[in-house]
Amino acid sequence: MQSKQPLRSSRNTTLPSPAPHISKEKNGVGDTASQSREQTSANRKRPDPDAEGWIKIFKINTNRMVLTTVTLLVLHTASTAQMSSDPSHSSVSGSGKSAPVVPHRYHTKQVSNRAQQYYSLVWGIDSLTVKSVESGELIKFTYRVIDPNKARVLNDKKNEPLLVDPRAGVKLVVPSLEKVGQLRQSSTPEAGKVYWMAFSNKGRLVKPGHFVDVSIGLFRANGLIVQ
Repeated sequence: MQSKQPLRSSRNTTLPSPAPHISKEKNGVGDTASQSREQTSANRKRPDPDAEGWIKIFKINTNRMVLTTVTLLVLHTASTAQMSSDPSHSSVSGSGKSAPVVPHRYHTKQVSNRAQQYYSLVWGIDSLTVKSVESGELIKFTYRVIDPNKARVLNDKKNEPLLVDPRAGVKLVVPSLEKVGQLRQSSTPEAGKVYWMAFSNKGRLVKPGHFVDVSIGLFRANGLIVQ
């Protein structure tokens, strides 16, 4: 008789292992969340280029408005000062009569502060004026001495004065008379005194309102208006 052997199952019974993709999915979700948080914080730190551009434009426009306002204030102040110093806006005498209106071309123009500083520091003079006198036959140039040593060149007889009018295209000289001599003061300059010289204006070509240049030796004054 043959012995019976126990039957063995041909199928191996193994326990199912947990699916690995579940943990991977969880890790993927965590990584995605952390990446989104980092990107959000990076976007917050990163400046918006459009916003920066508008800010720059706003600053530029603000600066321009400030400069324009300052310029208008300066022009208004200068205009007010000129009107207050204009003789046509002041009264003449106690009779109550107003001063005659002076045409614009005859208005006097004060020497700028920068020019006054230059003449006083370099040449020792100030209060430079040019006037038409003797019915326009003479043009008188006057100045006040501050520093006699620096102003000596203007009173030196060796230096021939010359007045140039670019508008009229003429050059005027100081005439010399027989008994009087040259129409100029050539004495030793003294501080505080006013000196003058007169240029011959034949034909009255140099008129009030013209801008002229006066040169005496090395001294030169440009853009003086004839009163």
